Amino acid sequence: MTMTTAEAQAFCTDLTKKSGSNFYYSFLFLPKHRRNAMYTVYAFCKAVDSAVDEPPAGSNPKEELRRWRGELELVYNGRPSWPLMISLAHHVKQLSIPKAYFDELIKGVEMDLSRTRYGTFEELSLYCYRVASIVGLICLHIFGPTSPHAQDYAVDLGMAFQLTNILRDLAADAEQGRIYLPQEDLEKFGYSETDLLKHNENPALHNLIRFEAKRARDYYSKAQEALSCLPKKDRRALTVAEIMRAVYSRILDRIEQADHTVFGPRVRLSTPNRLALASGVWLRSKLS
Repeated sequence: MTMTTAEAQAFCTDLTKKSGSNFYYSFLFLPKHRRNAMYTVYAFCKAVDSAVDEPPAGSNPKEELRRWRGELELVYNGRPSWPLMISLAHHVKQLSIPKAYFDELIKGVEMDLSRTRYGTFEELSLYCYRVASIVGLICLHIFGPTSPHAQDYAVDLGMAFQLTNILRDLAADAEQGRIYLPQEDLEKFGYSETDLLKHNENPALHNLIRFEAKRARDYYSKAQEALSCLPKKDRRALTVAEIMRAVYSRILDRIEQADHTVFGPRVRLSTPNRLALASGVWLRSKLS
């Protein structure tokens, strides 16, 4: 029996709540219909990413992505059968989210199957755009801003988030044989792949981290500039994105701290900390 839209939504909501994502706490500040859309989009992004990063035993990631593409086609031109996609079909129709965005996201995830190194930042930028900035562009349809500058904001903020993630997950990615930091940057600071794979922590690595963190900061600044150009209504519509920015900026703060151990525990914020940041951004938005 086909699952109802309400049942499919409950499935997506449950998946997102169980994820423990930093993003989850920002979704709480959305009106219910927009919050439900975010739960579903997040569940889609997580599921597609997991098909490659955490593939089920015996599965073929390429085949899994092919199946996701097939279901995505049904979302827009048929009747999807998977719970997650039944919910997604409801929201993309209500919010007019282009199919091309989801296609591009899957292309980004697929890059992890064929690339474990990036020679230049320009090459890495395409990956970051596909797996992060595209998500920001999807979210604009959920949040509701209409100004063209909002797209600049979404793209730059997505880049900043992904660069922050790359720094935070440097050790975990290296253990999987993936090095996202551009090869040209490793060479510039005299930090070799061997050093990274062996978890060698030295001054060269810390100089490299500072350089990459500055690049992420520049994207956060560009996002802020784009935000400042938006009318008040659109700025308020992006309050949830600003909550995400506060959380990820705090994570970058901790990565940049002098006593941070790159190969130590993954940087995390406590639930009270995340909620405090979210509440502060929301309150400032209401008072502005």
